[in-house]
Amino acid sequence: MHGGESHDERRAGISRRFALAASVLVLGAAATRAHAAMSPEPLAPIPIPPQAPAKEGTAVLPGTRLAYWDTGGNGEAVVLLHPATGSARIWSYQQPVFVKAGYRVIAYSRRGYGGSDAVPKDNPGTAAGDLHNLADVLGLGRFHLAGSAAGGGIAMDYAHSHPERLRSLVVACAIGGVTDKDYVELSARLRPKGFDEMPAAFRELSPAYRAANPGGTEAWAALEHSAITGNRVGQSAANRIDWASFARLKVPTLVIGGDADLAVPPPMLRLYASHIPGAEVVSVPEAGHSLYWERPDLFNRTLLDFFAKHRG
Repeated sequence: MHGGESHDERRAGISRRFALAASVLVLGAAATRAHAAMSPEPLAPIPIPPQAPAKEGTAVLPGTRLAYWDTGGNGEAVVLLHPATGSARIWSYQQPVFVKAGYRVIAYSRRGYGGSDAVPKDNPGTAAGDLHNLADVLGLGRFHLAGSAAGGGIAMDYAHSHPERLRSLVVACAIGGVTDKDYVELSARLRPKGFDEMPAAFRELSPAYRAANPGGTEAWAALEHSAITGNRVGQSAANRIDWASFARLKVPTLVIGGDADLAVPPPMLRLYASHIPGAEVVSVPEAGHSLYWERPDLFNRTLLDFFAKHRG
């Protein structure tokens, strides 16, 4: 029991918050549709733009070496954290667009992905710790941080450890990391037995995208397959993350997702965001778990608008 509440009372409280989150989704749907109406037809394939020049290298950090790329320049830095189905190579739609907007753009492959060292079983470290070490090696002061899916959970963990280093935080298609028992149980019900064994493209790309853009689906799958280069298991969060820790978070935060995301449906997205003081929430129509890839037009525009609000 918590504070004298029964199990049924706690479940009822979660249900009420879930219903509230759903009602907020309805209220925000008209604005989201209007935002989408300014963009190309959602099912029309979007070509990958030419990439800006970037330095590629391997950062030697305490306990590991991580592959990264960095466009350099004098603009404020944006660091991109990939999901579990990706590596530093997945951000082709974002890299040149963010550079054109005046930012220094950086992405790296976490341990076990895309050319970086595997996670050692005897000393796995933390992903948030690796990010902090990389930021120091690259000479970053304060920067904007955006993470997708599993990368979003790591971004949130980093925001708990080093809020002073962040100008802004973007959590995309991610609702994990929270340890409150009722929320963990609620999240688990989104993933029935066998869900994680389903093909990654089925889990992470919306039905509309897979049906209308087989070429894009194939390219996404190729990046997903090539990303897995070593053991990825063993790193844990640096912080205990729960609703109480969210309430203390002072980093400007954007929570964004797709309304066709099997793992992060809009009501859960909004429930997650409702515990973060001042968080902005955006749900993109006809998009799944890989929002950065399926709808880069809306994803990029939304992130750039958010970064601009919090530039130095």
